[in-house]
Amino acid sequence: MEIFLPVIVVGIIGLFFGLGLGVASKKLHVYIDPKIARVQNALPNANCGACGYPGCSAFAKAVALGKTDPLGCIPGGSKTAHEIADILGLAPQDSKEPIMAVVHCKGGKSEAKERAIYEGLEDCHAATLVGDGSKVCPNGCLGLGSCARICPFDAIEINDNGLAVVNPDKCTGCGKCVGVCPRNIISMIPKVHKIFLACSNHERGAKVKKYCSVGCTACTLCVKATPSGAISMENNLPALDYTKDENFIPAERKCPSNCFVDLVKVRPKANIGTTCDGCGICLDACPVPGAIKGEKGERHIIDKNLCIGCGICLNKCPKHAIALWGGLGYDYHTQIGKRQRNTST
Repeated sequence: MEIFLPVIVVGIIGLFFGLGLGVASKKLHVYIDPKIARVQNALPNANCGACGYPGCSAFAKAVALGKTDPLGCIPGGSKTAHEIADILGLAPQDSKEPIMAVVHCKGGKSEAKERAIYEGLEDCHAATLVGDGSKVCPNGCLGLGSCARICPFDAIEINDNGLAVVNPDKCTGCGKCVGVCPRNIISMIPKVHKIFLACSNHERGAKVKKYCSVGCTACTLCVKATPSGAISMENNLPALDYTKDENFIPAERKCPSNCFVDLVKVRPKANIGTTCDGCGICLDACPVPGAIKGEKGERHIIDKNLCIGCGICLNKCPKHAIALWGGLGYDYHTQIGKRQRNTST
């Protein structure tokens, strides 16, 4: 009897706590929508924060509860957007326009002068604290890799010239690099565009050339080469408006300082077909003197050595007799047309 009494007491206590835990599990149960886990599984789970939430799990919960836009996952793109739509029973939607990061500086070791040798931590913030970096240019890329280290997709590297360079094919537009750059020289642009200004210096004239051979001197030639008004001067720097139907090719080619970057290595050339009636509209519209030749009333021809592939003549020709041939497979005019159709729907 002395042996069984403790066993009975322990058994009663165990039964009591078991019943208590059973009641608690019913009363305190928190329902978790299974859609949350399914949405999270559809995400890249890079936890980049591009959606505005601290991580993919928080975004998945907000999407499943209808508190945020299902298209908010920028790295996931259309594939993720369609998977989420299927999970939530929504009509399929196209993802937001793809964007990519660009570094507004091309003044590396070969182009930009340095006023000191920096031997501290390999960190742009640390270099900024120590005399504001080693470059004479107060806005130049320091090339110490803070942006490359924070990128979750290995889309940024520091090249042999000491410059941060973005790989457009790997960049998902998460924007982490934008916030980490102490000089604020990284921004996001639509991927459909392939030209951007690679300079962040706000000084002007000959002073710039003393410390950077590819620095913008605020000459405004790019503005004059863009009659659409898509480029304006702001604080001695050209500001490119990517919302306008402009490819910025004439501006890039006109820049005497070569401070633009064109990600398309080989541009297509214009070709005039047999339906040309020699009206001369293309000749007047062409921004490159001598690139289009021909007498009034006769078929015009394109000088392939002078053509820059801007496509202005293509859009102006009333006979649709001009086409762009060649290049490396990227057709800006087709891509920008897709963007406009997506925007209008």
